[in-house]
Amino acid sequence: MLRLSVSVRCNDDDSMNGTLRLAYKLLVNDRAKFITLLVGIGFSVFLMVMMLSMFAGVLNRASATVINIGAKLWVMDPAVNTVANTIGLPDYTLDAVRSMKGVKYAVPLFSGGALVKLDNGTYQPVSVLGLDDSSLFGRPEMEAGHIEDIYAESSFIVVHDSEYSKLGSPKAGTTFELNDHRGVVVGTAAVSTNSLFGVPTLYTTYYRAIQYIPNPRFTISYVLVEPKTTADIPAIQKQVSTLGYLALTREGFEQRISRFYMFQTGLGMNLLMMTAISFIVGLSISGQTFYTFILENIDKFGALKAIGTTSKVLVSMILFQASFTALTGYGLGIGFCALAITLAKMRLPDYAALVTYQNLLLALVMVIIIAAVSGYVGVRKVLRIEPFDIFRG
Repeated sequence: MLRLSVSVRCNDDDSMNGTLRLAYKLLVNDRAKFITLLVGIGFSVFLMVMMLSMFAGVLNRASATVINIGAKLWVMDPAVNTVANTIGLPDYTLDAVRSMKGVKYAVPLFSGGALVKLDNGTYQPVSVLGLDDSSLFGRPEMEAGHIEDIYAESSFIVVHDSEYSKLGSPKAGTTFELNDHRGVVVGTAAVSTNSLFGVPTLYTTYYRAIQYIPNPRFTISYVLVEPKTTADIPAIQKQVSTLGYLALTREGFEQRISRFYMFQTGLGMNLLMMTAISFIVGLSISGQTFYTFILENIDKFGALKAIGTTSKVLVSMILFQASFTALTGYGLGIGFCALAITLAKMRLPDYAALVTYQNLLLALVMVIIIAAVSGYVGVRKVLRIEPFDIFRG
């Protein structure tokens, strides 16, 4: 009895493998249709991932200051939506936060814009970050020069990113004018994330920043907080809220910025529409082509049904063909997308695109939907055929 069951199971496995091999040969036999299916799905995946990656890159660069500074907790006015649109905090806010339970230390951060006049007479907008004079908390990693040089008279550190050349690729000792004040480059720094708006970034001390850049009465853009432990963060946030202000973690601030660009600007809606159009294009091309493939091979499926092939096996063949085509097209689309992004970044330093696991997963889900719809169309057609009609024709 045991031998019989094992033999039956082996025969079932061999039969299924043979059926899948037959399905594969039917699929690739018509190379034109097979290539059309791959191109349709691959192009759809390419467009979807490109749109999603561009959006992810924009959101990542929009949070560049938050990522580069690296503070665990940011205290701000509740009306702030992005790191660039700051609202000044009263000086007592810094003292109040420093006295809160669970706070290890808290420092001010200045964030503002200015206009730099270069040696050739041209003007260039810049973003200026003023670090706490005593601790320099949030300082970048130096590429050239020493961070201590920032204390010298009129000293600034330039971020060496994709916007560096807009300042004439300055070296240590280069001078410029910032709002009619003399500035001296004392070093260059590297950051993990480039800025979004094509504006170079300068670092200096907090008090030099508020002296050089005209400001309203309140000059503290953010209060950066280092909690004693991670468990103290909720308590600190609650204490800050009693003052009428908002305390966000780094991740929370990044999400707030992302929601702003996603829902309060046209950027998110435009990219969402482009992604939806890419999905519809891939669905229509693959669905129509796969249906045509089924029609052209309907006699073969009818012959299989006539010799006793069950509907379950036929459905398995159709689903295998749809899944194989969809996953192969998905891989090709991802590969072309990665190649295009790599080439674009080599030629365009300002190009913002970031392939994330979430983007790949979302594109995979859409491809599975495309495969499911294409397979459903084929299954319906195959299950309706009658062997008598095939042989009669």
